[in-house]
Amino acid sequence: MRQVISSLGAEAVIPCNPTRKHLIPYDFDAYKARNLIERCFNKLKHFRRIATRYDRRAVNLAAILVWMR
Repeated sequence: MRQVISSLGAEAVIPCNPTRKHLIPYDFDAYKARNLIERCFNKLKHFRRIATRYDRRAVNLAAILVWMR
């Protein structure tokens, strides 16, 4: 599968299992940037889930503000 993806011009940025017999090289800097973006989207999804609830009490809003710091 990796050969097919690389033939399309894509690059492997997710590291393989460290116990693998033959380690597959990957771009650490690209993985670091990808991970940062993925975490940002997860935080936005979580915040949207909280912000769209109907029970917007002051306690919940204060917790959101502390969490977003």
